[in-house]
Amino acid sequence: MQVWTPHVTVATVIEHQDRYLLVEERDKFTGAMVFNQPAGHLEPEETLAQAAIRETLEETGWEVELLGILGVALYRAPGNNITYYRTTFLGKPLCRIEEATLDPDIHMTHWLDYGQILARREQMRSPMVISDIRRHRAGTLYPLDLVSAII
Repeated sequence: MQVWTPHVTVATVIEHQDRYLLVEERDKFTGAMVFNQPAGHLEPEETLAQAAIRETLEETGWEVELLGILGVALYRAPGNNITYYRTTFLGKPLCRIEEATLDPDIHMTHWLDYGQILARREQMRSPMVISDIRRHRAGTLYPLDLVSAII
């Protein structure tokens, strides 16, 4: 019997001066270049917040401070039919680590305003990217202690 388990992931919405930090990466299934938030999988013995901070640094070279939670979502990706359980955090940039080596999947990082993001709507990795940014723009924010970890 096969056991079904969703893939646990995290993402961050990083905003500064009305611009959002996005990564441009190659989609593993289509080969197309797409835009995404800093995001990735939870690793063993790591809290969701720790994963969000780590993934943001690995994908963008930015150290960030988490300010709250924008939401939790289930998403079934059409490219691989995998269900992802994702927690999205809001963060603010602290400093860029100039010598940081980005994950090999990342082509480059961009600071884009909302209009530029909407203009690239068809190039977003998933509909969750714009959905999370809209949540931020609407003022949605839950406290970090909404999610706890006993590991």
